[in-house]
Amino acid sequence: MSKFLGKYSEQIYALLRLVAGWCFMLHGAQKIFGWFGGEAVPMGSRLGVAAIIEIGGGALILIGLFASWAAFVASGEMAVAYFTAHVAQGGSPHLPLVNRGELAVIYCFLFLYIASKGAGIWSVASVLKKPSLE
Repeated sequence: MSKFLGKYSEQIYALLRLVAGWCFMLHGAQKIFGWFGGEAVPMGSRLGVAAIIEIGGGALILIGLFASWAAFVASGEMAVAYFTAHVAQGGSPHLPLVNRGELAVIYCFLFLYIASKGAGIWSVASVLKKPSLE
């Protein structure tokens, strides 16, 4: 399998970055605008600040502009969300399935990976050919 998929690893990574950025933006839109079954929250609240990070960071990750920095901030936001919204409501911090925090944990480590790898292909940074924009 690695011989077949390995040659497409950069394209697969780009798709991962695009989908993760898009989905993260949608979570922010749920909070800010109340779209997709969400409830709008005040912009100045903790959830409002999280939504701004999700929309802004998700957009930067999606287009691949300052993706490493945006993903690093998003990873931190998800770590904070896990411990303040999931572990704090009860349950073991070692059992994200039980405290319903598995999505926060997955996003946290996914964004940490993107922060370490950069924007990659199919990104604004690669079009401008400036590693400083990754």
